Amino acid sequence: MLKKRLAQLLASNAPAATLLVRATVGFVFLTSGIVKFAFENQGEGRFAKLGFHAAEATAYFVGTVEIVAGAMLLFGLLTRLAAIPLVINMAVAIVTSKLPLLFGPGPEPVAAAPKVGIWAFAYVARLDVTMLLLLLFLAVAGAGAYSFDAWFLRRMRTGTERIWSTGENAIYG
Repeated sequence: MLKKRLAQLLASNAPAATLLVRATVGFVFLTSGIVKFAFENQGEGRFAKLGFHAAEATAYFVGTVEIVAGAMLLFGLLTRLAAIPLVINMAVAIVTSKLPLLFGPGPEPVAAAPKVGIWAFAYVARLDVTMLLLLLFLAVAGAGAYSFDAWFLRRMRTGTERIWSTGENAIYG
């Protein structure tokens, strides 16, 4: 039963080109996480500006999640699971730092016009929304052919195709 669930989690009909999406999203989060540790204004300072009470702990937690999950996406390792905390990360980022621009100056002032309103939100949130949508794509589509997920699935199926082929919901190797 556990092997069948794991196989379902790892299985993907996504095209090989999904590697490009995974590499892009993984790179963005990996570098974003490293920057939270390397530069105070992007880590603890930024979370303090956004109003988080435990800014240092939050920055280190978010940075660690971004590094680990970003690396997992790069390699296509448990891709669907790795996407989940990053989806939450992006949703929180949009709500705390971008959405306030719709109602006035946000916690992080925008340097150039427009400074408030729908266009300010759209401009400042463009990367966050893009990452959110790409993460949702990976969560639904899976890692694709060129991934550790696909490699593990092939290893699981080697010599056990009859076990996996059970009627209508067959998983073929």
